[in-house]
Amino acid sequence: MPNYKVALVIGAGAFGTSIASILANSFDKVILKVRSKDVYDSIKEDSVNDVYLPGQKLPSNVDAALEWDEVDAHKMDDLELIVSGLPTTGIRPFFKENYDRFEKYFAKGIPFVSLSKGIDTDTLELPDDLFFDFYGHYKENFTFLSGPSFAKEIMQEQITLVTLAGRSRRVLTQVSAMLETPYFKALPSYDVKGVLLGGALKNVIAIAGGVVEGLGYNHNTRAALITRGIVEMLRFGKVFNARPETFYGLSGMGDLILTTTGELSRNKQFGLEIAKGRSASEIISSQRTVVEGYKTTQAAHLISEKYDIRAQIFNGLYEVLYEDHNPGDVIKKLMSSPSKFEIE
Repeated sequence: MPNYKVALVIGAGAFGTSIASILANSFDKVILKVRSKDVYDSIKEDSVNDVYLPGQKLPSNVDAALEWDEVDAHKMDDLELIVSGLPTTGIRPFFKENYDRFEKYFAKGIPFVSLSKGIDTDTLELPDDLFFDFYGHYKENFTFLSGPSFAKEIMQEQITLVTLAGRSRRVLTQVSAMLETPYFKALPSYDVKGVLLGGALKNVIAIAGGVVEGLGYNHNTRAALITRGIVEMLRFGKVFNARPETFYGLSGMGDLILTTTGELSRNKQFGLEIAKGRSASEIISSQRTVVEGYKTTQAAHLISEKYDIRAQIFNGLYEVLYEDHNPGDVIKKLMSSPSKFEIE
């Protein structure tokens, strides 16, 4: 039986929808705030998000809302959790437009979970900074979820472990309990920056993984990419004072392995298409799903330049995606660079 009353999930992409299905195990009602009419109609009529998760049935206590009036028609005094499934680029415009509404929620002490995995290309800020620019007085309300978790497999109730990072032990414990099911568990962490960096940067390596696979390279190459990728991620972590061990956990190495090898990875599929000779803009304009790693590649490149981070894989992919360099030539350049001690 549910232990909680109402949860609100903002954004009905694949991952937001899958988290709504998890919350349906412990909440009486889960409101999924959607933006698109076709997604709304699909959930309302068939309890399926046919656009992002076709064929995956949602629990009966998940209800879609297209307008805020529909959200408010529910017993919002019973709201106990807010989840944002917005892409990183959507955080600033959405919360600027809806600032007052969420300020009232946070003033009541309602906890918040962000699912965003990216870096803002204009400010080079991570999602926590973007949220705190608006709601700096409520930092303890915020938690950030990341880890190896394909939405489709969550819907299929495959056993999934993720990391939930935040500042407040009480809030982390509370939200972890709200998310827990027999097949899904969120392990608390205080390393917000490390968890967010892992979630963002692994998408870049996943695109690179798709590129090298598409070029015909196999297991040896993939293992080298993952291993050296985590080394470069650690260098970014130093700049943000993240804990190194976080990068070897679920939100780092765990998510990196999944998105670099799994066929359900949007970022890997994007890389495979790049290897075929398609342009990044062509691929992105042809689909509705967000490839977070594309813009994160640009942000990582800018950060590496700003802080003089040695990031050959990240900058090599930037050359492919943003400067139209040939992927094969970039790989040759990487392989011809001077060898350095492995742990340096």
